Amino acid sequence: MTLETPIEFVKGIGSERSKLIKNVLGISVVEDFLNFYPIRYLDKSKILTVSTLQETSIEVQLKGKITSIQEIQNGKTKRLSAKFNDHTGTMDLVWFQYSKWLKEQIPVNREVFIFGKINVFNNQFSMPHPEIESEEDKETETRLKPIYSSSEKLSKRGLNQKFFQNVLRNICREIPNMIQENFPEYMMKHYQFLSRQQTFLNIHFPKDQQHFEKADNRLKFEESFFFQLGYALKKLHHKTQSIGNPFPIVGDFFTGFYENHLPFDLTGAQKRVLKEIRMDMKKPIQMNRLLQGDVGSGKTMVALLTMLIALDNGFQSCLMAPTEILAQQHYNGIKDLLKDTEIKVSLLTGSVKASARKIIHEELENGELSILIGTHAVLEDKVKFKNLGLAIIDEQHRFGVAQRAKLWAKNKIPPHILVMTATPIPRTLAMSFYSDLDVSVIDEMPVGRKAIITAHRREKDRAYVYHFCHEEIRKGRQIYFVYPLIEESETLDYKNLMEGLESVMDNFSNYNVTMLHGKMKPAEKDAAMNYFASGQSQIMVATTVIEVGVNVPNASVMVIESSERFGLSQLHQLRGRVGRGAEQSYCILMTSDKLSSDSRTRIKTMVETNDGFKISEVDMQLRGPGDILGTQQSGVVDFKRLDLVNDAQIIKTTKSLVEKILETDPHLSRNEHQTIKNYYLQNYKGKNKWSKIS
Repeated sequence: MTLETPIEFVKGIGSERSKLIKNVLGISVVEDFLNFYPIRYLDKSKILTVSTLQETSIEVQLKGKITSIQEIQNGKTKRLSAKFNDHTGTMDLVWFQYSKWLKEQIPVNREVFIFGKINVFNNQFSMPHPEIESEEDKETETRLKPIYSSSEKLSKRGLNQKFFQNVLRNICREIPNMIQENFPEYMMKHYQFLSRQQTFLNIHFPKDQQHFEKADNRLKFEESFFFQLGYALKKLHHKTQSIGNPFPIVGDFFTGFYENHLPFDLTGAQKRVLKEIRMDMKKPIQMNRLLQGDVGSGKTMVALLTMLIALDNGFQSCLMAPTEILAQQHYNGIKDLLKDTEIKVSLLTGSVKASARKIIHEELENGELSILIGTHAVLEDKVKFKNLGLAIIDEQHRFGVAQRAKLWAKNKIPPHILVMTATPIPRTLAMSFYSDLDVSVIDEMPVGRKAIITAHRREKDRAYVYHFCHEEIRKGRQIYFVYPLIEESETLDYKNLMEGLESVMDNFSNYNVTMLHGKMKPAEKDAAMNYFASGQSQIMVATTVIEVGVNVPNASVMVIESSERFGLSQLHQLRGRVGRGAEQSYCILMTSDKLSSDSRTRIKTMVETNDGFKISEVDMQLRGPGDILGTQQSGVVDFKRLDLVNDAQIIKTTKSLVEKILETDPHLSRNEHQTIKNYYLQNYKGKNKWSKIS
């Protein structure tokens, strides 16, 4: 037997069963079976009695005698029923599907152990399809018995827990011939690991709790270590092989703007990040950097200053945003900052007219246009640059990998890449999934920004909330009311929004109210936004369209309706739409009176902190890592044992260990690292076909 042996050749499986297992569990070779870990363990030293039974979702074990068996006919169907008795009481055992052979195998009036899930019907306990063992078979059992994930389809065909345990027992006997060590001696000693062979034995059939924990820890460590190694080797390859255009000059464009047109002093964090970016771009290697910063921390200013460095070195830049509203906002902001300079900036989105596009295409190709801001439209083949030196991608998780690859092809030597995100990523996630990027963090707010005050109010407080809004408007401020997209159907969503609009208009009848939602045409959205931004309307009633990138410094209150229906990062993004001016801003989270415990945690977190990184940690605990990385990346969280929420320490340890190893032995050519290298090449090489793209 080898790891590659097809499972049909494993004792007890055969071709029929192997097809079924392949279909349901995706297991096709012996190695898959070894990695099919138990979901939990049954402590076989625990024996319950009938009198102590409670309704539970886990299997239990009892000891007693089967006293009688009968077949019960019910119309066309038959079932087999038996009475089980221990010294404390009696319960029924039932089989809904059974063969003559099974019926004859059931031991009557002999001491047996039965094992299975408990059902309750009319206050009577019963156990469907129990596993039955006699006293003599019992002796060979380990104390902790593995329970594997199964399905009705499998157990109906007799592939029950006993079947899986037997198959894995057969495979585990062959472990000494199949499993080689993949860690060097010095690591084994330092971390006091079980050997790899012992690890697999003790994950399937643990000697005791302590052996299980050691095996579990080793598997987690291994997963994290080789995952980190893959990314670190990629990064190393990138730093030595991916050529980029060096930008050695910081010249008149940058200095002129910095000295004469900078509207406010940069924060320490912005300066630090700019320095990191400058160091990257000086080198003849393509920069690949992730810039994380909370809503309103000043990422756009860092992006603009980076573009000016590109310009000083004779290169063009582009900034790509996921939505028209966001692209438009970047464009307005950057154009405004550059209004007293000669620098030419254009906007390219789906709704730009053909005549204007033609001019943009010409100016890009002849080099007249220095900065292009746009949406996916930038990726079209007919958009050609004279010399693109820097590509900035905003909100990277909204772009697929293949789309980002197109940006690389826009220049012979690929442009430097700066990826920006306002959704701070929890550290363990950043350490895992962006370890091939260098990460910069802006972790302080611009001077003079006041922290937004967040409050939780229920339906019964509505009159008070409206009164507060009236007072703020009297002070000259503006207000958002945001409604969630709740229903699957657009018509119902629209109805919710319309009812909300009506309620607001009734209560604020002497003010101008404007509305914004996803079904409006781009031109209508812009008109509504501009009407509100110019201060002509005091209140905007909107759906989550405003989640990204609407900037109205005078809007100081945001009321989020049915806020329990929003995710944490969405609430945090929405809150970031206020607090953009110098005035004190407020975010009011309206909820119904009854809240689920997850909703309560979300609302409490929002009220207690404005820190996006803390919020993202809580978000990951509630939703899991896949959701945070966005659907584009959901496949990446494919760890079998490692848990990004609970195993942060292992991730941290393996990351620094990998860095330490590669610092002294970048090609893993030393003798002691051959085990690592061979295992990596066999199991991980070539699995990330998009690995070169940030």
